[in-house]
Amino acid sequence: MIENNGLTCTVSRYLIQRLRDVGINHLFGVPGDYVLDFLDEVISSPIQWVGTCNELNAGYAADGYARLNGAGAAVVTYCVGGLSILNAVAGAFAERVPLIVISGAPPARRRNAGALVHHLVSDYYLQLDVFKKVTIDAAILIDPQTAPDEIDRVITNAIVHKLPVYLELPADMAHAPCRQPMARSTSVMPHSDEDSLKKSLQKAAELINSSKNPVLLAGIEALRFCHGGDLLHLVEAVEVPFATMLSSKSVLPELHPQFIGIYQGGWSREAVRQQVESSDCLLSLGAWMTDLDTGLFSEHLDSSRMIVATNGQVTIGDTKYLNVQLGDFIRELVTVVQPRSYLNSHPVVSHTIRSVFIPDETKKLSALRLYERLNTFLDDRMVLLAEPGDAFCAALDFNVEESENFIVQAYYSSIGYCTPAALGVSFACPDKRPVVLTGDGAFQMTAQEISTLIRQRCPAIILIINNDGYMVERVLHEDGPYNDIQMWNYADLPAAFGGGDYAVGIKVTTEGELERALVAASKEDGKFFMIELCLPDRDCSAGLKQLGDTFRQMVPVKQA
Repeated sequence: MIENNGLTCTVSRYLIQRLRDVGINHLFGVPGDYVLDFLDEVISSPIQWVGTCNELNAGYAADGYARLNGAGAAVVTYCVGGLSILNAVAGAFAERVPLIVISGAPPARRRNAGALVHHLVSDYYLQLDVFKKVTIDAAILIDPQTAPDEIDRVITNAIVHKLPVYLELPADMAHAPCRQPMARSTSVMPHSDEDSLKKSLQKAAELINSSKNPVLLAGIEALRFCHGGDLLHLVEAVEVPFATMLSSKSVLPELHPQFIGIYQGGWSREAVRQQVESSDCLLSLGAWMTDLDTGLFSEHLDSSRMIVATNGQVTIGDTKYLNVQLGDFIRELVTVVQPRSYLNSHPVVSHTIRSVFIPDETKKLSALRLYERLNTFLDDRMVLLAEPGDAFCAALDFNVEESENFIVQAYYSSIGYCTPAALGVSFACPDKRPVVLTGDGAFQMTAQEISTLIRQRCPAIILIINNDGYMVERVLHEDGPYNDIQMWNYADLPAAFGGGDYAVGIKVTTEGELERALVAASKEDGKFFMIELCLPDRDCSAGLKQLGDTFRQMVPVKQA
């Protein structure tokens, strides 16, 4: 049902309605004079405005929101705001996140006159040209007659392709009258070529049915395109063991009896590596073979024994089946593959099992003990956001009970992403609690957004691994002063940002202090907690050490 409340439709109202149509109920951003008229309309609409401390953080927040909500949007002003959010948009493009960027712009009449207005860089089309490089679609809304169609096309492309888009709204177009929005078409998702799908399914079924130890590898595209439910049905109907990757961790519940663990090439647990790499039929669904997902390309997979399906194509041996959508392939595969007994499919359960943690009250905190305790702390009411670096190296072994309770930027790996992304997660899933595991260096990138988390009463838990600087860079390369950062009093920040009784800051140096801090955070689940985790002697996880060892072998350190 399209609502107009008896009002004349304008370009702003049309755009707001289309955002609501795709499930967006919150807008993140920073105001500026070119976008204020649009923001007035937002404030009058059912969409909630969430102001952030800067545009980059708005982009990260909208990205986190989109990963759990299906789409997200951020609003900025021209160039000084638009170019500031660019890194977040690039990350969304790399990781296939439907992020809609709306940028205010100078009035169209100024553009036509070539006036030298504030925030202008080079020419009036520079920002559009830049965003075209990191979006699936982009448009300037300079004509109220064509603006509705352009808005529909651009937003549809974001949803269909799971990629960011860009809409530029000149200030004098915000209140320009336009046609009323019609009912949005629901048949916009691409369909597979029937013949290509049939042939790929027939060949895949032959290989799977004749195999003795098949394994399913669930990848990031299964997560991004929301195929988790269909994937779980396939796993259970066929009774095939499955593994995930760092980027796709939690696409399926890790407590499932058929889950064998995380595959990361040579960095995998040995039982996982052997089971995946020795499989006589590896069904790879939506996996990206990136450097971090493959342990810096240490995987040993025989393509002749693989069925590789990504969104748009299936590859079996030397044959490519084009125009096959991943969702169609997963759903139809269930109908042609013969069920088997999981117990006869080379099963080895090798993921980490949680154990009871008994703290040594006065013992200095270590990375090993910290991560053991965090693994027992997480539950299905929490969404863990793991920052690139020691955080996501350690979090790989955590048991994430429910699907989609884990967020990581494993491919683009922009440090500082997780703290503002937690803001988006908090609004997308208000019944769950965001838990950010971040390093001190990454946290300092976007620390000011805890101000917004506190202001919006988001009961997040920020876990800051304080191992004195850019630890990931220290282990990848011969250390240097460029990896040093200023030591902050992290536990004092909630008070400095005006948190009052709502926000709690705690500094942890021993196992006993860690235990009390986590117990307090669990009991007071309506409050914001920032817990500084002090690791002496620049201690780090075994996963990060492994990353460093592998990287140094690939890129030997130059000797003096």
